[in-house]
Amino acid sequence: MTIIRGERMIIDGKSISQKRKDELKLKIDQLKQEGKRLPCLAVILVGDHQASQTYVRNKERGCQYVGMESQVIRLSSSISEEELIQVIDNLNKDNHVDGILVQLPLPKHIHEEKILDVIDPMKDVDGFHPVNVAKLVLGQEGLTPCTPQGMMVLLEEINYDLSGKEVVVVGRSNIVGKPVSFLSLKKNATVTIAHSRTKNLKEVCQRADVLIAAIGKAKFFNKDYVKPGAIVLDVGINRDENNKLCGDVDFEDVKEVASCITPVPGGVGPMTIAMLLENTLQAYLKRKG
Repeated sequence: MTIIRGERMIIDGKSISQKRKDELKLKIDQLKQEGKRLPCLAVILVGDHQASQTYVRNKERGCQYVGMESQVIRLSSSISEEELIQVIDNLNKDNHVDGILVQLPLPKHIHEEKILDVIDPMKDVDGFHPVNVAKLVLGQEGLTPCTPQGMMVLLEEINYDLSGKEVVVVGRSNIVGKPVSFLSLKKNATVTIAHSRTKNLKEVCQRADVLIAAIGKAKFFNKDYVKPGAIVLDVGINRDENNKLCGDVDFEDVKEVASCITPVPGGVGPMTIAMLLENTLQAYLKRKG
């Protein structure tokens, strides 16, 4: 689950994700043995965006591994907003479908916010619908965005208690920054959300017991931003000067200062699909009452 180097720990998201998928597989196997209908995830892919196609294939493989059913609805990039809404409406009404995910980004002529709002909140396994966002803010049970939830699981797996700790989240996106802040609050952490307009960013980051980097700038955070012994969770997916995948954190520089750190690739990223699959099962169980 982790690689130990002295007192330093590299958090192995790949193996933690695999563990969660294996646990999920056992639950799906139990449903099969009981002769019950299996959970089903429907993914809508609009156009031929290369990265999106890769993400969708990975989601299909994840469903196949745990034994869930999956549907991939591939649509032309020229589809109208009204036609896409009709496709989603049909999935909302389909009792065989438990989770609906619209792969982003969408073509420019389609308003993402409008499309996400059409998904049934009970089937919104991405956790982006305003109803699920409101539940998150209010501390109520709902479907939670996958990447932020994955970070909470990583902290649980290393037995880290957020209660009373200072968490600094750098990045205020609706997909990662804001939701992970509310999840941390729910765990009784003291949370600071920093962003591009934050003054004295380095000093703010140095206060963090847990530093979450989510700004999309390759190797932006070096050891000068990190308090000795802090935990660093890197959400960034970038390319460095050699075109190699890297995070927002300068891993080689920071790993000697942090007590625990996630690598890129192999840290936070693998958790996203595992949480998506867990959300689909959660939606299935809730819909079945």
